[in-house]
Amino acid sequence: MNNGRYNILLRFELKRRGTTDTEVSFATLEPKAYEEEIDFILKHARRYLHKSPTRKDVKSVFAGLRPLVRLGNNRKTSSISHSHYLVVSNSGLVTITGGKWTTYRKMGEYAVDEAVKVAHLETRKSCGSSLRVHGYFNNPDKADPLYFYGSDAFEIKRLSEEDPELKEKLCNALPITKAEVIWHARNEMARTVEDVLSRRTRSLLLDAKASIKLAPIVAQILAKELGRDSEWESEQIKDYRRLAEEYFIK
Repeated sequence: MNNGRYNILLRFELKRRGTTDTEVSFATLEPKAYEEEIDFILKHARRYLHKSPTRKDVKSVFAGLRPLVRLGNNRKTSSISHSHYLVVSNSGLVTITGGKWTTYRKMGEYAVDEAVKVAHLETRKSCGSSLRVHGYFNNPDKADPLYFYGSDAFEIKRLSEEDPELKEKLCNALPITKAEVIWHARNEMARTVEDVLSRRTRSLLLDAKASIKLAPIVAQILAKELGRDSEWESEQIKDYRRLAEEYFIK
């Protein structure tokens, strides 16, 4: 993008590949870790862990893509800053790009402040630093297996109190309860088995093989909650298995 001030080119680097930094030429829906990257991480983990991990110890393998803003002629992704960049075009369009999730509030404040200047708007102090995210709960009891839900944990427990069967864990490897699945469907827009096991509970990233075993019961619970039929259940299980098999070392 040429806006008169900067030439900005977006490049992609792989994120969540340990300390590796691999440039790729195009994005894929399900990025895969390279074999040499798996070996690299295991090799260096053995230098610090009491028991040397092997490929058999790996529960799940995953990678991610991250767009980086390249200014000028810098072509090495490892040397490109992960910071955000704010650009104002000749037309007055304010664009903020780059950055990361952990700095989203600062990025928002930065972009709005610049927009205020460009449009000559009334200046106001940002409330971002004191704005609480959903589920905020001060000093949670980390011995509680639901503590990471924050204030939502009380509602999940209420479901279990109304129906004690919902306290049942789906498996020992991944201590997820039926109540959590129902909570995700009713309150967090979970509509597929993948939504629950990948995007809500992160089971796919914690233990891919174990998560496959959970797919049938999760599909059953969702089908009841969403009014789906047995054919839908079967398709959901197949689709999830196909996805999860890409997350463990064969």
